[in-house]
Amino acid sequence: MKRCDWCYVDNLYMQYHDEEWGKPVFNDRRLFEMLILEMFQAGLSWHTILKKRKNFQDAFDNFDYVRVSQYDEEKINELMNNQGIIRNRLKILAAINNAKQYMKIQEEYGSFADYLWSYVNHHPIINHYQSLKEIPATSNLSDKIAKDLKNKGFKFLGSTIIYSYLQAVGVVDDHIDDCFCKNKDKGENTRKYE
Repeated sequence: MKRCDWCYVDNLYMQYHDEEWGKPVFNDRRLFEMLILEMFQAGLSWHTILKKRKNFQDAFDNFDYVRVSQYDEEKINELMNNQGIIRNRLKILAAINNAKQYMKIQEEYGSFADYLWSYVNHHPIINHYQSLKEIPATSNLSDKIAKDLKNKGFKFLGSTIIYSYLQAVGVVDDHIDDCFCKNKDKGENTRKYE
């Protein structure tokens, strides 16, 4: 089976590529998890985040955004002492802040999924690339969403992070054209990955 070249680092990367990356996500808890993981990835490799993912899930109450939004100084100190995660105080504070803003979006739009997917009329953008070199780091869409999230009070989420997020949750399908994971769906049935 042909895969995107970037995933051949190890089995962890291949499993993430095969089972998650680029598959449409509509579940708000999963969308929050990926948003926070992408934010923590800034300046690091995604492989580092994947290796620590279970630790992040445990440390951040399985990405329950209601609980994360209520973290206090004691919890922040606990996270800062947790060697299993990325111990960056600014990112931890941003995660707490972003959980609060996340819930405001849910109140306004009904769900974060409805907010996010409304940008693409609830159908993924399926790009056609032959190699990793062709795939951009940002797009007009990621610029627009990053700007809107910043205006809504989110932190640590620039256009590059948002583009990576859109790829991760399947809003944008950037699998190379001959990858076996490429979305062959023409957009009629995208609600696949809850």
